[in-house]
Amino acid sequence: MKSIRLHIDKALGRVTNKQVYAQEPTVKACIGKLHNGTGSGNDFLGWLRLPSSITNEDLDEIENTAKALRDQCEIVVVIGIGGSYLGAKAVIDALNNSFDWLQKERKNPVILYAGQNIGEDYLYELSEILKGRPFGIINISKSGTTTEPALAFRILKKQLEEAVGKAEAKHRIVAITDAEKGALRTLANQEGYKTFVIPDNVGGRFSVLTPVGLLPIAVAGINIRDLVRGAADMEKATGEDVAFAENIAAIYASVRNELYKDGKKIEILANFHPKLHYIAEWWKQLYGESEGKDHKGIFPASVDLTTDLHSMGQWIQDGERSIFETVVSVENPEHKVFVPTDEANLDGLNFLAGKRVDDVNKMAELGTQLAHVDGGVPNIKITMPEVSAYYIGQLFYFFEKACGISGYMLEVNPFDQPGVEAYKKNMFALLNKPGYEKESEAIKARL
Repeated sequence: MKSIRLHIDKALGRVTNKQVYAQEPTVKACIGKLHNGTGSGNDFLGWLRLPSSITNEDLDEIENTAKALRDQCEIVVVIGIGGSYLGAKAVIDALNNSFDWLQKERKNPVILYAGQNIGEDYLYELSEILKGRPFGIINISKSGTTTEPALAFRILKKQLEEAVGKAEAKHRIVAITDAEKGALRTLANQEGYKTFVIPDNVGGRFSVLTPVGLLPIAVAGINIRDLVRGAADMEKATGEDVAFAENIAAIYASVRNELYKDGKKIEILANFHPKLHYIAEWWKQLYGESEGKDHKGIFPASVDLTTDLHSMGQWIQDGERSIFETVVSVENPEHKVFVPTDEANLDGLNFLAGKRVDDVNKMAELGTQLAHVDGGVPNIKITMPEVSAYYIGQLFYFFEKACGISGYMLEVNPFDQPGVEAYKKNMFALLNKPGYEKESEAIKARL
């Protein structure tokens, strides 16, 4: 079976191959911290061996629950924020038809999302579209009290119960939450919801291969066994015993940290395949929350090309030289479309007649890489043979492993997110939440 591949030759300018390989002892020490559990955040390393530990029984239970929801529902709403929805959305968007919601004949429910924002118009419009349609809910929250998903669940639970009654509603609600504690666990036990557990030792941004990601992906009709198999193969390919020169997660972590030391403070994840947009959104959360600490960390950004070559492309080509690019390149698209001949040739494109559209896209990709490298933007390239569940599984685990290594190279804890709490404290104080009386007084005095 093929694998995703890493190409670093166009990333090397003032940063040399020698510098990258000189990091081998440091990288190996960081990998050792991960595998031995001796680094900071070691109570959140459950993702490290997760792919190889998932059993057929685990997958059977997820697939059976997914089938029950598919049989009952025209729409399934996935409620969650951050890692509780981004991984699932990344896979579903990548592998579903781009115009999925317009298809009249459907085998699987439409997957919609809530709890990832506090948009009143969004929730109103979602509630309206659900009226008169059979829908179900997958509610994902370890605590059950995170504001955005808890608010959405309160609204949609009420709508579902009013539409079909409490007795029926409980069969259309699945809770993915803590094994023993928290508001959602308490409610699920009281109401009799089907539940899955978010492992205590897996943080949200690393949770796509737990039921958090696997259940919504399975409801969408995607083969989760292929996804897990790809991740398991990459787990083996980036293991502790793999030589540095052959470990693509180790090399990627080393290159990006050498570029960071050379003043490249921003990493732009680029793709030339529109279906990979939410892969990049998942990646931004993974690296942003993991590395942005102690006033350190590469800022993760993303662009969809060639679309953004007509907007951000100017800045990338000629702006401040504080950036490098990592391009996810897809070798083989799923379909073939050929450029037709036009007798008038008013658009001047007859020189492309008979070529595949992907041939044009590949030359745009190569031309962009050459232009950006010539413009002083180091380019890392990750090649995917195709956009499939298997290779997305590989890509996910590759990025996760490299993230853990890279975070330890930066000497931060890659597995916490203390900065996320700051806005919550201010919001609760402004909303006069019980228990925040002193904070409310202080923040109102500031205002």
